[in-house]
Amino acid sequence: MFKQISMTNFKSWRETGPVRLAPLTGFFGANSSGKSSLLQMLLLLKQTVESKDRNLALETAGMGDDYVNLGTPNELTFGDATEMSLGIAWQFPPTNTKPTTLEIPMINRSESLCIGDMAFESRIHAEQQRIYVSSLHYWKDGDFSVKFMRSGNNRYTIDIDVQGEKPVRAQGRPRVYMKPEKSYSFSDEALRYYQSTSYLSDLVLQFERQFQHLNYLGPLREYPQRDYTWGGGSPPNVGFKGELAVHALLAGKNQKVYRDGRKQYSKLETRVAQWLVELGLAHAFETRPLFKGSNQYVVWLKRHAQSPEVRITDMGIGVSQVLPVLVLCYYVPEGSTIILEQPELHLHPSVQAGLADVFIDVIKNRNIQILLESHSEHLLRRLQRRIAEEVFSPDDAALYFCEMSDGESKLTPLNLNLFGEIDNWPDDFFGDLLGEVVGAFDAGLQRKQALANGS
Repeated sequence: MFKQISMTNFKSWRETGPVRLAPLTGFFGANSSGKSSLLQMLLLLKQTVESKDRNLALETAGMGDDYVNLGTPNELTFGDATEMSLGIAWQFPPTNTKPTTLEIPMINRSESLCIGDMAFESRIHAEQQRIYVSSLHYWKDGDFSVKFMRSGNNRYTIDIDVQGEKPVRAQGRPRVYMKPEKSYSFSDEALRYYQSTSYLSDLVLQFERQFQHLNYLGPLREYPQRDYTWGGGSPPNVGFKGELAVHALLAGKNQKVYRDGRKQYSKLETRVAQWLVELGLAHAFETRPLFKGSNQYVVWLKRHAQSPEVRITDMGIGVSQVLPVLVLCYYVPEGSTIILEQPELHLHPSVQAGLADVFIDVIKNRNIQILLESHSEHLLRRLQRRIAEEVFSPDDAALYFCEMSDGESKLTPLNLNLFGEIDNWPDDFFGDLLGEVVGAFDAGLQRKQALANGS
């Protein structure tokens, strides 16, 4: 799970400071206020992790479908800045639902230091024709630190500290040319520079695993199809636009993905169908092949108990828009992180509110982390209600308001208390609803008076 992000000179952010990430983290604010950029930083690192070019510091734009397409590296930096930093703190993803730790041998001692979380920061120099890593740093406060720094002439030095002690170089090993790989990894020469530091490879692996557990669903979803061709494969997620939602649903149809308070297990399609009913979008839901043995599948729904069964294309747009969200939440492995941009798009206010219950469910029962960017007051209000009802803890939520001020993005943490109240509610957080009501009342009153006077 991501515990914190930070960045300097990234897009519209001069400085974010440390931004706490909780199991449910929401970024709210006006359009073009910097909300998406906070999440794009994580997607940029994920895209870099998945890049095949190990000499590229940041994969800002690939050749095909990209998580983000941010242009050239110098277009990423704030204003005229040429140095930016990207940082995260994370808890290592579990293996088979068990906690994962990194074992670091203590120097001159027989025991090992076991670490289950880590912080990371990469400083990157970006100009039109030149980009390189100025430094990268992994650390666990008071216990462990490894710094990889550029010292000039494109030479790098590595410094390791394990509870105040430093490893020694291998006897007789000549000095070697070291360099970073991508913006977060070490070359083989750097890994071999000291004795007994093979754990550095494991540390990089944990960094990459965290981003392998990161999933993304964008704001614009694909329109549904009358039928779907499925050859039996298992997609890693539902696709950027939800285009693989039905394929994922078919792949995990009989997968047990949910256990309620009575320890009753539900399968993927069953749980998705339950939510469609609870959200008021359908009475029944099922995927079936066109005929026995066919690789063509149809999504069938019933709007009401007495309604005829119809294809998803013959239902309202809401089902096809919310289906990728539901499938993604229950399809990804437990312990995963999901980034959602405007999950409420095209949904009725009551369904927007219900999404908060979906997120609370997978957070509590599947250990899923939800990071979202939203404009939905209804979603936020339901979350506040559930906190007041003690269904969800305010400690498990981190909410932020983004705004532009003097040409740069600013972030305000929202103070959410035990009663679900936000005591630093920004002005016009979701527009001026009261002003609209008062304005309509005054205009209506004036018109009635004019009609009464015969004018």
